[in-house]
Amino acid sequence: MAIRVLVAYATKYGATAGIAEKVGEGLRRAGLQVDVTPVDRAGDLTPYGAVVLGSAIYVGQWRKEATAFLTANEQALSQRAVWFFSSGPTGKGDPVQLMNGFRFPADLQPIANRIHPRDTAFFHGVIDMKRVSLPEKLIIKGIKAPLGDFRDWAAISSWAEGIASELKK
Repeated sequence: MAIRVLVAYATKYGATAGIAEKVGEGLRRAGLQVDVTPVDRAGDLTPYGAVVLGSAIYVGQWRKEATAFLTANEQALSQRAVWFFSSGPTGKGDPVQLMNGFRFPADLQPIANRIHPRDTAFFHGVIDMKRVSLPEKLIIKGIKAPLGDFRDWAAISSWAEGIASELKK
């Protein structure tokens, strides 16, 4: 029987949900049973042998619902194969370099260290000025953040294939 995988995510405007869906699609193509759901609807982890957990990043922090899920499920996650991903920066180039080496929120790193994720990925995000609030528009203009969809679907698919390969060993 194939391992069952939970891909849980926290998103504000849907970009991170799109990444989670792409990861889920790649895992399903590899023959794994996958549920993709927002973290606040994830529920009990008992049925899952692996978890992929992701969140949008705002000001260096995961969304509060992702942080709450990680904290509440630390023990269960430490007993499973786990991968983390974050999404956020826009623009061209390596997202980690664009964020000056940032990969994962520092305040959550002690929990991550206890869980021992197999990998932590950082993907580009999206800024759609039609969807953001007025204060966010002012910040975006102030920092001159590049506008548009910068998600690298090939990199996301490749990462999902790597997870599937590891789970099928």
